[in-house]
Amino acid sequence: ESGPVEHHPPFSDPSHSAAVRSPKPRAAQPPRPAAAATHPPQNPHLPAHVSLRAAGRPPPREPAQSSPPRPLTVLHTRSPRLSMSTSSRPRATPLAAAGGSGAAPSLLAADPGHRDSVILAARGAMTNCLGETHLDLVVPGLRLAAKGKVRDVYESGEHLVLVTTDRQSAFDRVLASIPFKGQVLNETSLWWFNRTSHITPNAVVSSPDRNVTIAKRCSVFPVEFVVRGFVTGSTDTSLWTVYNKGVRNYCGNAIPDGMVKNQKLPANILTPTTKAADHDVPITPDEIVKSGLMSKDDFDEARSKALSLFEYGQ
Repeated sequence: ESGPVEHHPPFSDPSHSAAVRSPKPRAAQPPRPAAAATHPPQNPHLPAHVSLRAAGRPPPREPAQSSPPRPLTVLHTRSPRLSMSTSSRPRATPLAAAGGSGAAPSLLAADPGHRDSVILAARGAMTNCLGETHLDLVVPGLRLAAKGKVRDVYESGEHLVLVTTDRQSAFDRVLASIPFKGQVLNETSLWWFNRTSHITPNAVVSSPDRNVTIAKRCSVFPVEFVVRGFVTGSTDTSLWTVYNKGVRNYCGNAIPDGMVKNQKLPANILTPTTKAADHDVPITPDEIVKSGLMSKDDFDEARSKALSLFEYGQ
């Protein structure tokens, strides 16, 4: 019988070398059949309506029929979620295992089961953003009226359909999409509309989907009513920016000397603006009336409502 075969590196002491038995050749194994492609199961850690939001891009619209399109049916009760196309953002790569410093990594590392659940939920949510809507392709009688950085506005007869997407806007551009951001924005607006209806009526008719508000078509005054309670801000039209440059009368409001950033004003003030080509322009009440943007009665009523709404939210 053959014994162990010892291999000694050159110029080494044989007493410190390890005996290595030559391995026997292994018989070749037949190739395994390829596994059939399967779809991963629905993640139990995500809300049930997630799969509806990831319905994909709707099919192309069929050629128009000779008969006129049906008007949009306005729903007054909440219905199942609309199927809207998702953004084309590529699927995220798996998250790295928790580690390092910080409260969140330590918490996840302490419970591997919880960590895996969080990772699965995050991976599923990152590809479940409502980036595009295209409702005009699937809802008869609906026409795209405007596409903003965050909201898509459709019109049908006397109503508007406002869809708040998950698009994240900053610096006048869309940077990314955040899962369920649109739902949070839309439902926050609905919450405030409901809470302030005793101060002023609003245009909300219904909300058939968590990202959708159906509203009455209204005539819009081309003036934005900005109410301020503090000397703060960082934009070109913010109160602190103009105050720090020496301005003491802003949009018809006299502001006392000696104030510092983030200081509370003696009383809330209205600083209206109007739109230029690509930015807001501060304007005084007299200029609004003289330019015909609003009548004096309309401005006085809107001013009173704006100040009351701001005070209610403080």
